[in-house]
Amino acid sequence: MNDRTIIGHVENIDLPELGIFQLTVRVDTGAQTSSLHVDNIQRIAVKGKPAVSFDIHPEIHNVDKTVRCQAMLHDVRNIKSSNGQTEQRYVIKTAALLGDHAWDIEITLTDRSDMTYLMLLGRQAMSDRFYIDAANAFVASLSQ
Repeated sequence: MNDRTIIGHVENIDLPELGIFQLTVRVDTGAQTSSLHVDNIQRIAVKGKPAVSFDIHPEIHNVDKTVRCQAMLHDVRNIKSSNGQTEQRYVIKTAALLGDHAWDIEITLTDRSDMTYLMLLGRQAMSDRFYIDAANAFVASLSQ
């Protein structure tokens, strides 16, 4: 038997290393990598190693609230967005919490200001942890 958790098409996720909690994300099996809406991305160095700093608006209905974050740079990739455009994006790796699951995920940083959700949870992050109930939302978030 496998230990996969059922999640909905929309869930709340915590990104504790970024100081983000209960961020509403859209589960997207069409996206390979997770993506997060950020502003003011700057490439920096932390102890001589490549990193990025950026702003997150963790509350979709309060754009005035901003959290400044920084993370080690994991990669830089060309990503094809849903509109077919290819964009070079910074990739970070950070801890994620959803339901009873805690694991590291890769997240691309991009401008999602024209999208409904600030973050997409892609296939790579879900891998063999979850089954998706596309008809329901907050299945794992509310069962905590």
